[in-house]
Amino acid sequence: MPENNRLKSWIQIISELFEAYFKSARNKTRTWHQHVVPYDGDWAVRREGNKRITSKHRKQSTAINKAKRIAKKRKADVIIHRQDGTIRERLSYGD
Repeated sequence: MPENNRLKSWIQIISELFEAYFKSARNKTRTWHQHVVPYDGDWAVRREGNKRITSKHRKQSTAINKAKRIAKKRKADVIIHRQDGTIRERLSYGD
């Protein structure tokens, strides 16, 4: 295979990989759903898909109120978890 054709095929392969990567990245839609979860003996609000918490609270009710404010603003859901991590309740503030 001539050197010029080999270079062309590598450029084409790399171009196709970049195109596929950026197309898949655009199709991912992040939600603003807020989870109220147990966190270090307290309660935290965490956006769905995030590892970091949005806020930490001593009482679950305070965390729920914070999550509700965010969810109403973003037209999202609030998912309230129990101490063991299971889902207790889901509130929807979407359209």
